[in-house]
Amino acid sequence: MDPISAPSRDLLALTLIPGLGPVRIDRLIQAAGSPGAVLGMSQSQLTRIEGIGQHTASRIITNRPDAAGLAEKELQTLANAGCSMVTIMDDHYPDLLRAIPGCPPVLQYRGTMDPESHKHTMAMVGSRKCTIYGTEQATRFASSLGSAGFTVVSGGARGIDSAAHRGALDAGGQTLVVLGCGLGHVYPKENAQLFDRIVEQGGAIISELPFKTPPTSENFPARNRIISGLSLGTLVIEAGRRSGALITARHAVEDHGREVFAVPGRIDSSASGGSNDLLKSGAHLVTDPGEIIEILERSAGNLKRGVRTQPAQLFSPLPLQPIEPIGDIDPLGRQILEALSEPKTGDQLADQLGLAPGQVRAAATMLEIQGRIRRTGASFERTR
Repeated sequence: MDPISAPSRDLLALTLIPGLGPVRIDRLIQAAGSPGAVLGMSQSQLTRIEGIGQHTASRIITNRPDAAGLAEKELQTLANAGCSMVTIMDDHYPDLLRAIPGCPPVLQYRGTMDPESHKHTMAMVGSRKCTIYGTEQATRFASSLGSAGFTVVSGGARGIDSAAHRGALDAGGQTLVVLGCGLGHVYPKENAQLFDRIVEQGGAIISELPFKTPPTSENFPARNRIISGLSLGTLVIEAGRRSGALITARHAVEDHGREVFAVPGRIDSSASGGSNDLLKSGAHLVTDPGEIIEILERSAGNLKRGVRTQPAQLFSPLPLQPIEPIGDIDPLGRQILEALSEPKTGDQLADQLGLAPGQVRAAATMLEIQGRIRRTGASFERTR
């Protein structure tokens, strides 16, 4: 692993303080000037920063004496495992990801994270429980995009994700996996050889989470924004109406201003309900990989000329599951809905409810899939 600068070590230490997500960390650094300065602020100074309440300030003061030691231990663990780290302050942090709201301050990775090697990136997402048709299309699109020089980005999960990774590799291309756990875990376990092959072929396994973080359900929603943020566009193949792939698509179009594509599926198949709904809402219908490249080239040309129409209206609103009475949801979902009397970020919700940000993100994602709340930038708001 390359030498780590003092600011990067301080930034890593901040990410290891419980309750500090990307939005809060960014606000703290903007106010203080550097990660090191944040670690030296008094509780009263911290409390005066917008979005940092008394509870969060107290948590920072309590945990920061141990944070530097934990950061050093984390770096040693990474080095022993042959892994590396890149921070938002480093030149080789991915430019596309840097541009999104709430981008991860720190990425840990195994393999190659070279901006020149992964200049043209395309996300491919879909159902874990896919049909043969879905697997065939994921393989076909990933193979064509990989052979055309695109790096395929996905989540390493069973189903569409794995088919996309393998399709790119079989065509001699490269691919990136964004995990919902730390690099110390292989999830799912049966993909260990696939992940090794990805690294050997010039790709990378990536996570924003500490090395030993287990693959619990609350960690997966946030990784969707990274998959989208790393990519010029997102292709959805065979996603049900409750699929997390739809969240990745929403991030792409509403938060990141990226293109969203979908492959049409059987109209009588629940496996394709979500992806077909995307097409009704205005996502690009594609049946050939060349169409994706053509649209991305046209979009890039429009951006240069300043005439691109922002696609943030494609989901207005996405026809997901009918909204049920508030009493029919779980207690945490009810708490979040009641707390959203006005739009709030995930960090603000976590602070107000006294919960870990991961817990809030997981519950908020389910509410978003159900159509009860929507995301605007870094904030959530109720749909009714």
